[in-house]
Amino acid sequence: MLLNLLVKPGWVVLENVVQDRIGHELFGTFTAVLTLATIVAAVSDLGTTQLSTKRLAASASYFTDFFPTLLPLRAGLGISFLGLTVGLGWVLGYRDHWLLLLALTAAGLLFTQYMQFLRGVLQAHQRFNTDAVLSVLERVLLLGLVLGLLPIGLTLDRYVAMRVVAGLFTLLLLVGLIRRLYGPVGLRPRWQQARQLLLESLPLAFITLVYGLNERIDMLMLERLVSPSEASYYAAAYRWVDAVMMYLWTVLPLFFARFARATGQPAQQQELLWFGQRVVTVPLLLVVAFGLFRGELLFFQFGHSTPAEIARMTQCLQILFLNVLVHAFFAIYSTLLTSTDHEKPVSWLVTASIALNVSLNFLLMPRFGALAGAANTTLCAVFVSVGYVWLVPRRTGVALPLQMLGRLALAFGLLCAGWYALRTYAGLPWWLETALAAGLLLALVFALGVVHVSELKLLLRKNKPEA
Repeated sequence: MLLNLLVKPGWVVLENVVQDRIGHELFGTFTAVLTLATIVAAVSDLGTTQLSTKRLAASASYFTDFFPTLLPLRAGLGISFLGLTVGLGWVLGYRDHWLLLLALTAAGLLFTQYMQFLRGVLQAHQRFNTDAVLSVLERVLLLGLVLGLLPIGLTLDRYVAMRVVAGLFTLLLLVGLIRRLYGPVGLRPRWQQARQLLLESLPLAFITLVYGLNERIDMLMLERLVSPSEASYYAAAYRWVDAVMMYLWTVLPLFFARFARATGQPAQQQELLWFGQRVVTVPLLLVVAFGLFRGELLFFQFGHSTPAEIARMTQCLQILFLNVLVHAFFAIYSTLLTSTDHEKPVSWLVTASIALNVSLNFLLMPRFGALAGAANTTLCAVFVSVGYVWLVPRRTGVALPLQMLGRLALAFGLLCAGWYALRTYAGLPWWLETALAAGLLLALVFALGVVHVSELKLLLRKNKPEA
């Protein structure tokens, strides 16, 4: 996970450069094509990736018992995925060269997905360091290939080709590594085993589809309903949102495991929730405030864009960072629910939010473009979060930290007021302004009782080595 955190910012910056070099019109259509392929890829394996990872973690013998059936089954699903993706692209109006690019993009995603499937073998055999390197190798290789293209000329066709090459190379490397470590796997497909695998994996496929649609649908709808440029503006802003959310996806799994271990112990879960609320929320308050007041600085790579285009991307970013703020406050409640066997109501909540989002997109996107997509995403995050807050005390018996939520909200409000004053009256360089705002947040955290000095002293005593 640490390697991903290190690679992610560099990839965001480079992808912004790619978008700037290719142009908003072309990149917007590519974004829609990639989104379509990603949505179909999310469900094309019918949940077998998640199922195999789960089963391998429980029993390493699953590899020899089921992989002779699972490998050809996954290959067949992958080929079906390619055909389905191209067919959906044709139905949505893509033709000729764009259909070819869609097929190539889908092939690259297929390689990546198959690699994620095979990495479960390494995880099951406790080879976590090797797995960590492989998790970022494709992205690092693609970074190098794209950087190599910049001096000689970067085009969309070359960029798509490099994505396919990076995915295929990494997959072949992983296949060779697994064969060397564990020997070849004979392919002996058995219909009864395949039927059992699919029946067990289909519920996981539904959850994957729900979350994949929830995160990706806006860019595809923008390109089809409005224009490729509007989809491109939204993609540029969402890229930074995705990078920031990496903090949540790094921290929340730690609490997932702890919540799960404390199942049936509401008092312990409440203590974890009240502690986790601060760990998850406080750092993102500063990040969100930076996006609101200095968001234009995140698009420094767009030297070929007009001031109006930069302003449009910045507006999208500011609205989407409010979406990050909502997640900063309430995503941990989803973690508590899903870790304690309440996945079904969470899935239905997300499904309802997708229906709301799509409806609002049809209604508002033709008039307001990318800004409507950003606003609808944020509104749906609020809708889902209200559902989490309603479900937690009723399903888990855990009391909500209402006073702490109030203090955190007040801290954010005062931080924004202070940053507004700095922007309006101080005229400082952005880095000094940001440093002062960070100092203000630190002071507010202690002054409002979000964190107490006694808690820090206790933590330091626990971490102090004994003489």
